[in-house]
Amino acid sequence: MGQDILAELVEGARVSLFIGIASAIMATFIGTIIGLLAGYWGGWPDSLFMRIVDVSLTLPFLPLMIVIGVYLGPSIITQVIVITLVLWASKAREIRSQILSLRTRGPVMAAKSMGAGDFYLLRRHILPGIVPLLIPQFVRAVNSAILMESALSFLGLGDPLSKSWGSILFYANSRSAFLTDAWLWWILPPGLCIVITVLSFSFIGYWLEERVSPRLRTYLSAMTVKRVKLQAAAGVPSTSEMTSRGQVLEVNNLTVGYLKGSELVNAISSVSFSVNQGEVVGIVGESGSGKTTVAASIIQLLKPPAVLREGSIHLCGQDLTRLSPMEMQKLRGMKVALIPQAAMNALNPVLSVRQQLIEAITAKHKLGKVELQQRVNQMLEQVGLAAKWGSAYPHELSGGMRQRVVIAMALINEPTLVIADEPTTGLDIMVQIEIMKLLKGLQKRLGLSMVFISHDLPVILGLADRIVIMKQGEIVDQVASADLAIASTHPYTRRLMDSIPRLKINEPQPANIQPVYEHS
Repeated sequence: MGQDILAELVEGARVSLFIGIASAIMATFIGTIIGLLAGYWGGWPDSLFMRIVDVSLTLPFLPLMIVIGVYLGPSIITQVIVITLVLWASKAREIRSQILSLRTRGPVMAAKSMGAGDFYLLRRHILPGIVPLLIPQFVRAVNSAILMESALSFLGLGDPLSKSWGSILFYANSRSAFLTDAWLWWILPPGLCIVITVLSFSFIGYWLEERVSPRLRTYLSAMTVKRVKLQAAAGVPSTSEMTSRGQVLEVNNLTVGYLKGSELVNAISSVSFSVNQGEVVGIVGESGSGKTTVAASIIQLLKPPAVLREGSIHLCGQDLTRLSPMEMQKLRGMKVALIPQAAMNALNPVLSVRQQLIEAITAKHKLGKVELQQRVNQMLEQVGLAAKWGSAYPHELSGGMRQRVVIAMALINEPTLVIADEPTTGLDIMVQIEIMKLLKGLQKRLGLSMVFISHDLPVILGLADRIVIMKQGEIVDQVASADLAIASTHPYTRRLMDSIPRLKINEPQPANIQPVYEHS
């Protein structure tokens, strides 16, 4: 008598999905509890549970499944237990790592300082923080469990009284369907069901991960937004035109928005300025005025939800907004380089200073070992560090020394333009002065063109040839630094100047000093 393959596939779907979902629920639940205990309380629970996790992860899962399956006997319960034992350890490790990060964050520490108990912290701060991880993790566990169930049933460890997609493959194999034309009916349909189901759960997992993670949702939405008003290519000045005008950089009508839901909110609007050969242009503004967004736009490192909406950025005759990621990658380091804000975050903690400088060189040049060492030592000397510090790691250096290393990495390939984004942030006043003297000396000696970003007007006046004042995402003033006190007429610039303390005894203090900030 014939067999109804469609009916067996439908019945097999019920069994396979039940085992997959039940195993995923148990593995996720056990992994969450173990990860929570180990990650939040630490100490001996962490040591004990993590050693158990390590042992579980080191055991090869297929032999483990076979041994436990044979010992317990073939049944649906056996399959659920075996799959749970295989899956829970990786879930526990992922949850633990997330909780280790969450428990030291500002909101948790603030709540703890106000007397909040452990269970309140877990319910209010910790568990909501791991939900974006748990939901897609559970869906991926269903994927893995369905595949494992198919493997166990194919090996004959499934319930002989129940039909699943894996057991259909087992019966097909035992009757040599692989060697005859019967594979078209006995092997292809359950195989396709497994593949389609696994892919479907994968897409559901990606969708859920996007839905429950606001940051990821915003990132993906920003990636789909197109630049709507980029200038026509015909308006791009040639290299010879920019050279004749002595210009290295020309930013024209730059507008960048940040995606907020389905709406784009402009962070900077119609920003235009230029940098000449060997000139230092300082961009000054309060926090949130758009200075760092301008820097990220120039070097084309805007992160979603930021979107370049309008304008052009010409560097040596090339419109950077129209270059492909690969073309822009070739320019970074050679034509334009960035000195970031936080030196410690910019350095790799597991590589020595010398290794990181060599990495910066070899990304753009092919040099021999001797030439590389000479170039690294020369660069360290230029930034005021002895060659012996090349073997040091970032944690062995002071804040000022780390900042010197970051400057060396930015300059080591001799870029045409350097963008310094608040390079003295987080340093004490004496170290700030040393770094500013270093940058000024390097700029004069190497003839660098530079965009220097800061919120501290007195600091930038000693370095910049021209000052660009930003407020609320717009440029409100541009004037030569030497003429800033007399040539500027914008009220905001005047108030910035009036806020600078006068140290000369006989020099009168400005009358009616008002705060620089405004409440909108």
